[in-house]
Amino acid sequence: MSVISIINQKGGVGKTTSVANIGAALAKMGFKTLLIDLDPQAHLSISFDRMPAPGDPAIYSVLGGVHTLEDVAQPTGVENLWIAPTNLDLVGAETEFSAEIGREFLLRDALTKMDGGSMRPDVVLLDCPPSLGLLSLNALVASSGVVIPVQAEFFALQGLAQLEEVIQRVQRRLNPQLDLLGVLVGMFTKQRNLSQEVLQELHNYFGDRVFERLVRVNVRLAEAPSHGLTIFQYAPKSGAAEDFAALGEEFAKRLGLHPNKESEAAEPNSDELSI
Repeated sequence: MSVISIINQKGGVGKTTSVANIGAALAKMGFKTLLIDLDPQAHLSISFDRMPAPGDPAIYSVLGGVHTLEDVAQPTGVENLWIAPTNLDLVGAETEFSAEIGREFLLRDALTKMDGGSMRPDVVLLDCPPSLGLLSLNALVASSGVVIPVQAEFFALQGLAQLEEVIQRVQRRLNPQLDLLGVLVGMFTKQRNLSQEVLQELHNYFGDRVFERLVRVNVRLAEAPSHGLTIFQYAPKSGAAEDFAALGEEFAKRLGLHPNKESEAAEPNSDELSI
């Protein structure tokens, strides 16, 4: 089971969009994929129309030990793709769990239980909040890899040195298996000099850890979440669908996963998580 954090403390860089559509791309390739919404804003849960009511089973109750991930996971309507949603209860988690013994390991413990159970996914993608607090720390401690989404804009590199330092600190002190899987560049426009300059800076800094496939600016990509759909459902012939399909393949290659080609043609109609 590969657990990957999608993280950047800078908001508005396409974290949730990346989680939803890379997850869908992996699911299309036949990998059983679980998305976990760790952002109190609950944008990932809302984009799949799966946000629980206050007090219902959600990531907050998983971290609190009341429910398991199996209790919380819901089908998304895409075959092989499930979501463990969150709601506004998670807003108080940073404060409430701050005095908990082993507070950095709450999510890891929950994933360990799932790893040994009947609902074990191939890939888990964590949608982290735009901060480096306790929720993001839980994600990094539970993960084997990190993907940093950035936009091809002027402030793309802002804060990346701090984030990389945090990743290295977690690696040294709490999770030796943690590694930077890659940097994902979005909002890319080939004709813009700025996009090209930012891409060059990222390559200079991160080298081949920058994903080869870039996510181009596409209005369909912005529209899809408002319809509760992934880009493959909403606009399957769009450039954005092409970009995320290629990213899914590159993602799987970096994880050492081998796709089940027979599953790519399956219809997206799954009602239970039978992993």
